[in-house]
Order: sequence, then C-alpha cells, then structure tokens
Amino acid sequence: MPPGFYPKHRLRCYANRMQTRPIFILLGLLAAAGALAEAYTWTDENGVVHYSDRPEPGAKVVQLESSGNRRPQAAARPTAPANAENAGNAAVPDFRYERLEIASPAPEETLWNIGGTLNVTLALTPALQEGHQVRVYFDGTPRTVQGSSFQIEEVYRGVHNLQAEIVDETGKLMIRSLPNRFYVQQNSVL
Repeated sequence: MPPGFYPKHRLRCYANRMQTRPIFILLGLLAAAGALAEAYTWTDENGVVHYSDRPEPGAKVVQLESSGNRRPQAAARPTAPANAENAGNAAVPDFRYERLEIASPAPEETLWNIGGTLNVTLALTPALQEGHQVRVYFDGTPRTVQGSSFQIEEVYRGVHNLQAEIVDETGKLMIRSLPNRFYVQQNSVL
C-alpha cells in the first residue's frame, strides 16, 4: 500500500469516532455539573459553620442550584411613601455622584505658554451638591477649590499630575477622578 492510503472503511470508522467524541465529552461535562451542585455543611466544636464540597463526619447535604438555572434577581427599588405621614419616616437613600472626570487639561495633553496659570475644568454628574467641596491634588499637594472650573497658579514647565475628588460636609470621600498627567512647555527666549 502506498503511504497515506487508507481503505474507505477505515476512513468511515475514523469519521464516526470523531463525530461521537464531542457527544461523550458533553455528557461527561453535564454529569460533572450535576455532581458540583452538591455541598456539605457542619458545625465544629467551636461553633464555626463550615461548608465544603467533600463530605465530613456529621455533615449535612446542602443542595445548590445549578448556575444555568438561576435567574438574576431584580435590584430592590425604593418605594415612594403612600402618604405624607410616612414621608418623614422614609429613609433617604444615600446620594452618589455618577461621574467625575478632569475635562481640561486632557490626559497626556501638552500645554504651551500658559504663563504659570492652569485653567482646570471638571465634568461632574450630577452637579456639585450643597455642602460638598472639591479637593484637587496638584502634583500630590491637596487644595480646596470652589466649583468645577478654577485656576491653579504657579504651574511651570514640566510634567504635572492632577486628580480631583468630592467630599461631603463631614469630610467623607464621595467620588474621586482618575489621575491625569499633562505636560507644560514654554518657548525659550534667546
């Protein structure tokens, strides 16, 4: 027989084995998933509750749901009070800022001939709340500023870093921007 020559019946047998192999692999995976859905729990002499996938003496079987059968639970939404009497008793949800970014200067931006004064603009959503303060870190030094547009003086040639954060009236951090590196260049006078 020449090399590489296979009789037709051998090719058919090989093809049949190749078609059935994925089926056996799939069945094995399904059987393993069923076995993984079982866990055990027990309490030791110190009162600590333990969980394991291996049985221990005195352990109880805990049946777990298969991850494929679980449906995500909807997040609980706060409900509005039915009337004005309950309005005073309803808990006020915690306020959160959605976004804080340094809009200007842009990350990795090179600024030319700014004369030592850096104009900074923040993008904040929602707007700054009453009693909250903006704190910026210019090259690691914290400064409290007013509003979302402000100037920083004495910014000279070189690489600089800027980061902003919002704190509430108690000093609790509400949100922080990503660090922003930018460059200042100055034309030389010769």
